[in-house]
Amino acid sequence: MPYAVIVSKSVQKQILKLPASIRLKVQEKLLMLKSEPHPHGALKLKGYDHQYRIRIGDYRIRYEIFDEELRIQVLQCKHRREVYRDKN
Repeated sequence: MPYAVIVSKSVQKQILKLPASIRLKVQEKLLMLKSEPHPHGALKLKGYDHQYRIRIGDYRIRYEIFDEELRIQVLQCKHRREVYRDKN
């Protein structure tokens, strides 16, 4: 069963602010999350039970997996120096 990937309006705005080449890669990774919530290279974030991050160059996608609901909530998509500052 594919997961539902939920991207809030605030995260959509973050994605739109990215450089075009990075934005395309982010969209590909988000589509990939539907079928594989733990892709190669995704790391679990310390201090959180269900949060992971995917690296795309100098940018990061932070997301949370809800396995029992088959849902992925995208929390942030920002430059690496900004993504870990304001934790949800």
